[in-house]
Amino acid sequence: MTAPLRRRTRRSHAERTAETRARILAAVVESIAEVGFQRTTAVEITRRAGVTWGAVQHHFGDKDGILVAVLEDSFDRFAARLAEVEVDGLSLERRVERFVERAFAHFTSREYASTFEILLDHLRREGSWKRDGASWQTEMSRAWEREWRRFFGDAPLPRRRQLMLQHYAIAVLSGLATMITLEGGAARLREAELGLLRDTLVRELRG
Repeated sequence: MTAPLRRRTRRSHAERTAETRARILAAVVESIAEVGFQRTTAVEITRRAGVTWGAVQHHFGDKDGILVAVLEDSFDRFAARLAEVEVDGLSLERRVERFVERAFAHFTSREYASTFEILLDHLRREGSWKRDGASWQTEMSRAWEREWRRFFGDAPLPRRRQLMLQHYAIAVLSGLATMITLEGGAARLREAELGLLRDTLVRELRG
């Protein structure tokens, strides 16, 4: 007896759309990581994604539309990393440990490396990307602050001090990630430096 043929589950239009968008975004990230921002052309994106430029335009409008979508996707991934951490009931030390661990994983990812190049190019050009009237710098700062408050909103610090500490943590984490990139094959885990950051955050957040 032959086994009955399984009927293929037909994907919905929404699923096909999401899959195509994901392929295009992945192609942009992969291309920037491998050949750099300047060489990530329309031809390169469509070749890697296996779609036509018309399909790209249908989903994102133009190249700037794709780049904004990559930024959004990168931060969504970062927020998802942090959202996995249930902060209620955790000691300050554990919250700091989890925050530094997840944030550093984001800063050393391909997605962040690509978004960093996108943002550098954006800052070199005139004008500013807007979303609902706010610049991307403003949007990203607000999003960072929301996550920071979820982890450390109970710290007995003035808001100005909280913001300073938040910016310090971002600077250290992104700086260490950049050093690893520059070291290439000789890169090593910056555990001692990350430990120093954790100790500093715990001390400061205790007020």
